[in-house]
Amino acid sequence: MSDFENAAFGAGHDHIFLGNAHESNERKTWAVIALCSAMMLVEIVGGSMFGSLALVADGLHMSTHAGAMLIAALAYTYARKHATDSRFVFGTGKLGDLAGFSSAIVLAMIALLIGYEAVSRFLSPVPIHFGEAIPIAVVGLLVNIVSVWLLSGDHHGHSHGHSHGHSHGHGHDEHAHEEEVQRVFAPSGVFAVSIFEDGVPPVFRITPETENSKLDAQILSVTTMRPDGTRQSFAFADRGGYFESKENIPEPHAFRAIVQLPDGEHEVEFEEHEHGHDDVHEAATRDHNIRSAYIHVMADAAVSVLAIIGLLLARTFGWLWMDPLAGVIGALVIANWSYGLMRDTGGILLDMNPDRKMADNVRHVIEGNGDRVLDLHVWRLGPGHMSAVVSVATNESQRNPSFYHAALKRFRGLSHVTVEVNPTRAAA
Repeated sequence: MSDFENAAFGAGHDHIFLGNAHESNERKTWAVIALCSAMMLVEIVGGSMFGSLALVADGLHMSTHAGAMLIAALAYTYARKHATDSRFVFGTGKLGDLAGFSSAIVLAMIALLIGYEAVSRFLSPVPIHFGEAIPIAVVGLLVNIVSVWLLSGDHHGHSHGHSHGHSHGHGHDEHAHEEEVQRVFAPSGVFAVSIFEDGVPPVFRITPETENSKLDAQILSVTTMRPDGTRQSFAFADRGGYFESKENIPEPHAFRAIVQLPDGEHEVEFEEHEHGHDDVHEAATRDHNIRSAYIHVMADAAVSVLAIIGLLLARTFGWLWMDPLAGVIGALVIANWSYGLMRDTGGILLDMNPDRKMADNVRHVIEGNGDRVLDLHVWRLGPGHMSAVVSVATNESQRNPSFYHAALKRFRGLSHVTVEVNPTRAAA
């Protein structure tokens, strides 16, 4: 007989798995669309008034650029508006990856078109109007530089999965840079042992994380053992819901600690970490939608730079073949970026695990308590959000799904967990 529970960390259970910078990236993308659209209108109208076919052609090119941005912007808007729609079983967090995959296909098509045009000009050279072509390429580069500036900062997606204004957040990670948490797994339950220093001198806090777990401040104590052999004992006071050490913890916060509970001693280890350390792997937090928009403007900027170089050399030395050569190089660069984006987003859409270390850590935590993992699946739900389905075999009859949810709270990027507990015959 198995015990089954599907729940997220924290009170409540929704399925909002959008990235930390979702709304900010949405605004940036719409701003780039407005910029490209304005440039497109200026070029088409100006080209029509002054009879410049090159200006009209570049304006039409800018319209395809704005169209590609529109894919990303609409994906952000749709994902936000339908984030609570129950028809999306695991939320709309992957919509950005779908948009990124679509943009990668568009980039691949652009690379093919540029390459085809470049090869055609090698075989059949056409006259180049340098007086018009060079200024247009420079203006296009300036527009792309502004677009890159607008989109920069979040395309790598280093966001924290706990800051989204929904119930999947981890309350103990709210001040992750001020509080390091270790957990003690005792027969009576799970207890979080933390170093708390949120605007106060650092102290130990011990918090019961499973139901019916009770502590006595008279019995509770922590003894630290530092590398130089120094030992220090800490007594505790009941603060209502958690216990806090009466003495402050001296720096540095790197030591082994013996936690004295009613059922015996338990050892944990604390290490000194740099502020702002993010435990979630970059691949699991990257926002591929803003990344796709960023690659679009970077690709356009690269083509503009190559075009300017090719045109200047062609005009100066008469090397007309430099212009199509610059096109071939640009096509290869764009194709490479397209492949990388297609590979990464395609893997997420197929539920490949982008953070294998997360799966190893989940297995280690569960099996480190004497249980056995029968089945484990870890995959990405959205930028900074991972999900796990785990089936556990245990000899401990008192261990229910809540026990394992508490044990896995240490992983800030693990936003949704489903646990199946299978008691073995020994426990029956």
